[in-house]
Amino acid sequence: MGDAGSQTVAAGKPAAKLDDLMMAMDVVDTLRHQEQLVARELGQGERDEALKARLRKIYESQGLEVTDRILDEGIRALKESRFTYELKGSAGKRFLAMLWVRRGLTFGAIAAILLVCVFLAGSWWWQASSARQEAEAQRIELTETLPEQLQATAAAALAEANVEAARSAIERLTADGQTALANADADGARKAIAGLNALRGRLAQTYDLVIVQNGQSGVFRIPDVNTGARNYYLIVEAIDPDGKVLSLPIRNEETGETQTVSTWGVRVPERTFNAVRDDKQNDGIIQDRRLGTKARGALEPEYAMPVSDGAITSW
Repeated sequence: MGDAGSQTVAAGKPAAKLDDLMMAMDVVDTLRHQEQLVARELGQGERDEALKARLRKIYESQGLEVTDRILDEGIRALKESRFTYELKGSAGKRFLAMLWVRRGLTFGAIAAILLVCVFLAGSWWWQASSARQEAEAQRIELTETLPEQLQATAAAALAEANVEAARSAIERLTADGQTALANADADGARKAIAGLNALRGRLAQTYDLVIVQNGQSGVFRIPDVNTGARNYYLIVEAIDPDGKVLSLPIRNEETGETQTVSTWGVRVPERTFNAVRDDKQNDGIIQDRRLGTKARGALEPEYAMPVSDGAITSW
């Protein structure tokens, strides 16, 4: 029995040491969670016995009995930071080690950052390249394309012009275009070229200005500014050599607006108006309906009857 008892005690020693160790760790943990207690007792330099008494009271309130040896061991372990993990190595090494441990997340973040950088760099390059291309295109347009178009259009318009008024208009538009080019004003140059093209088309037209037979052939208007006067108009249409009725841009003198119309009223003196009215009233037919003829190269028709300046597009 003596041998068996010895074996039991011997066998129980490791367990007792493990229990003691666990108990000491619990004491340390209790001390850590009693920050005010530790700060007051240890901070004031009181004896360990007073601290042990307080700890014993805490454990007794929980129904636990703790030996002085365990309490001493716990207090000593706390002072020595025995059960406290201390960071090893420098901060830089720990940072690198943490990056390696989390390399999946780290490399993913780095890859995402690199992709963003590549995207931003590509976007910047594309924008810079587009800006360079646009600047080069504008330079070519202002120094080559538009000057050539202006010169060619002006020459074509001059080739159509047979009157001095037309040539003067072409010179004026050409000068406007050249001024715009000198000021790097591409829109102004394009506007001058468009004006020359329109003028060339106008010069190339040929038609007869004919008084309308069917329907209303003439009207008179009382001006708002002078109710005692009358303005007389003959209603006309432009017919080309193929018999087609043309639509032309006509400025309405009453509104100041220009409209493209196929019939309009040409202002005439009262005697011209009365002559056409009497002709139509005689037998219902206007014998000579041709008010004027627009020849190629001219800006305006050459009138066969007396006319006044001005026109209307509605009545």
